[in-house]
Amino acid sequence: MTFLPRFVVLALRVLLALTLVGLVLGLVMSVPGQIFGGPDDGDLSPVRWPVFLALEVGVLCLMVIVVCTWRLLSMVQADRIFSRDAFRWVDAIVWAAVGGWLCMVTIAGTVGVFLYVTPELRDPGLPLLLGGLSVASGGVVLLLVVMRALLCQATTLRSDMDAVI
Repeated sequence: MTFLPRFVVLALRVLLALTLVGLVLGLVMSVPGQIFGGPDDGDLSPVRWPVFLALEVGVLCLMVIVVCTWRLLSMVQADRIFSRDAFRWVDAIVWAAVGGWLCMVTIAGTVGVFLYVTPELRDPGLPLLLGGLSVASGGVVLLLVVMRALLCQATTLRSDMDAVI
């Protein structure tokens, strides 16, 4: 492995570690503090628990993605990324992304419906933002499925080439 890939892998591992620390802090401190820490003003109190649970599960899904990406980086360093073993980690990433997308859709639906049926809250900004994030995260899930298919093709080609050589 040349200098650049080692540096890139090291930099990505540092970023993944920092991301994991941030996600743990968010899971334990930030999300509960944002949802339950303020005064109960009644605006969003009926949807606090569903939004809290969806955010917590969403953060857990992101943590799974970070850990699986770390494991895939180990496989890249060992030049084993184009093997059947990589699919376990890639599949975990895809399913965690699907779970995160479902959480995003749940949050968007819950908050969007609540804001729509509440007469004094008619600003469409938050429901539009949540809807846009739901569509974008769905696009990320589909992109991951395409990338998994590409990994499958590359693995097949690699095993064919290994058989020829």
